[in-house]
Amino acid sequence: MTFFFIFNLRQEYDIIIVGAGHAGCEAAAAAATMGSKVLLITMDLTRMAQMSCNPAMGGIAKGQIVREIDALGGLSGIVTDNTMIQFRMLNRSKGPAMWSPRSQNDRTLFSWTWRTMLEKIPNLDMRQDMVKEIIVVEKGGRLKATGVITMLGNEIHSKAVILTNGTFLNGIIHIGEKNFTGGRIGEKPAEGLTENLRQYGFTNDRFKTGTPPRVDGRSLDYLKMEEQKGDDPPSKFSFIPGTSPFEKNTSLPKGGGVGGGVQKSCWIAYTNSEVHDLLRTGFDKSPMFSGRIKGTGPRYCPSIEDKIDRFAGKNRHQLFIEPEGWDTVEVYVNGFSTSLPEDVQEKALRKIAGFENVKMFRPGYAIEYDYFPPHQLHHTLETKLVENLWFAGQINGTTGYEEAACQGLMAGINAHLSARGGSTSGGKTNNKDSFILGRDEAYIGVLIDDLVTKGTEEPYRMFTSRAEFRLSLRQDNADVRLTPKSHALGLAGDDRMKQVEKKIRDTDKILEYFRSESVSPSEANKILEDAGSEPVTRKIKLVNILARPNVNNSILKKHLPGLQQLTEDDNCSSDGALFQAEILLKYDGYLAREKEMADKMNRLEYVKIPAGFDFVKIKGLSNEARQKFAKFKPETLGHASRISGVSPADVSVLMVYLGR
Repeated sequence: MTFFFIFNLRQEYDIIIVGAGHAGCEAAAAAATMGSKVLLITMDLTRMAQMSCNPAMGGIAKGQIVREIDALGGLSGIVTDNTMIQFRMLNRSKGPAMWSPRSQNDRTLFSWTWRTMLEKIPNLDMRQDMVKEIIVVEKGGRLKATGVITMLGNEIHSKAVILTNGTFLNGIIHIGEKNFTGGRIGEKPAEGLTENLRQYGFTNDRFKTGTPPRVDGRSLDYLKMEEQKGDDPPSKFSFIPGTSPFEKNTSLPKGGGVGGGVQKSCWIAYTNSEVHDLLRTGFDKSPMFSGRIKGTGPRYCPSIEDKIDRFAGKNRHQLFIEPEGWDTVEVYVNGFSTSLPEDVQEKALRKIAGFENVKMFRPGYAIEYDYFPPHQLHHTLETKLVENLWFAGQINGTTGYEEAACQGLMAGINAHLSARGGSTSGGKTNNKDSFILGRDEAYIGVLIDDLVTKGTEEPYRMFTSRAEFRLSLRQDNADVRLTPKSHALGLAGDDRMKQVEKKIRDTDKILEYFRSESVSPSEANKILEDAGSEPVTRKIKLVNILARPNVNNSILKKHLPGLQQLTEDDNCSSDGALFQAEILLKYDGYLAREKEMADKMNRLEYVKIPAGFDFVKIKGLSNEARQKFAKFKPETLGHASRISGVSPADVSVLMVYLGR
């Protein structure tokens, strides 16, 4: 297919975004939608928001992030819904804080959909080129970014620059004893930019990530594997109706035009001791074990050779066999990430049940790349050393599409506010010139706060365990938490806000029904018997029945015509309102305790630490605290308290000193 694109030759923009991965695309969409004139520069316009690794979005904690992006007016959820081939809600057997949506997606359609959505935004221009240098000038004793210089020699000026370079900064690809430069397989790296940034005082390091082989699905015997079907009925990510091909009322083609609305299955296979023995024969040629790879890899997504080395006593590892789209036979072997020699990869794969006749489209490989430790950033993601310069995505040491996308969204919002309203440097929190989410407000807030206050010595991945207020930060209430904030910024539209307001009203009506209505012992015991719960002997309020084990809204609706009528009435039919009410009532005590903890923590966020504050002169601080404060330069007492190695005693000393 041939693309026709008309360049706007204007050489001045409000914001220039370098890189069109998940972070870059979200940043461009947000800033342009809010009214900035945006230029998105990428080395290949046909690979925008490329799913470089597995063709999936969401998962544990990551699904919450995608829901939050959607609630804020970002596009990742909508694009994911448009292109999904399977949907599953993970962790349904656990509490609602752990429920996490995940989808399999059509890789090619995902990238194409992102591009077509960006092309519809009027203030957004795109250009195929490579940025080799950031234009930085000194004004009033401060360094400020004022534009970029590209490989084609274009000098383009702007009020803000956002770098979202992914794995492309000085990228090196490893397959066995072979290595060559590249940002992804078949794509050249970005060279010169790391060196350009270092001259302004930035420090960088190296990380490593990897990907498994892609294989021909026609060569697999699926009868020897376990089928993993999608949810029936499937849900989706976006809170906007009509975004998924599996919805009843949607204009999207069912199954990408070929599936008839039927989800594609994934499959589960397993390695075995024979596979492990074959893989070990290539360890002497492994770039990881030979020391050719210097970068640190992700702890929670290790290569297959790392797994069999670290867990030598385990005789098998689970693999997820994932289709790459509606109209392709290409399959992703999730769990078999490797950089071993190609022949070793193929021989080992053939020893897996169902893979006896496997044909590889492409071997797995590892990639090393530069990243910039994120303690060099404000919470807005603007750099501390150079004003008007933002970093977002894997350049900050994260891993995963979702983590990158949410950083891009936040950088795009803050760069727009800065370009239109002044500088966000100095850590100004939630004023007209910045937008920062707290740890009690969003997983996005947890992620950014972790990066800025703690840094990361390995590729950062989000987990529910990282969020201390995870019961409040559920995937189902992201719209209630965040859409009002985004609407106030002008990013989330009026329709979104009206939908959220109705959901809140409907939830309140259902809460009032539960709190005010009672049932007789006989009526109550029918419900409790259905739930396998202990019977009662007296009249009881519905709110107390709902608090019983195993009692949920599905059971209550079967026995309570009043509840069924209330929730099916057009005046109280918001999607998710009944579920919201159930959680708010069942977990009322836990939610109250979380709020109390959050209020205590937030009080520390209001105690500002002046810019350039000299921590050395405070005698009561430990030596480690002085060193950490000098490195991370905390902007509030709350930030200081969360830095690793800082004790409560150090925080108390700092609090007393600031109080004086």
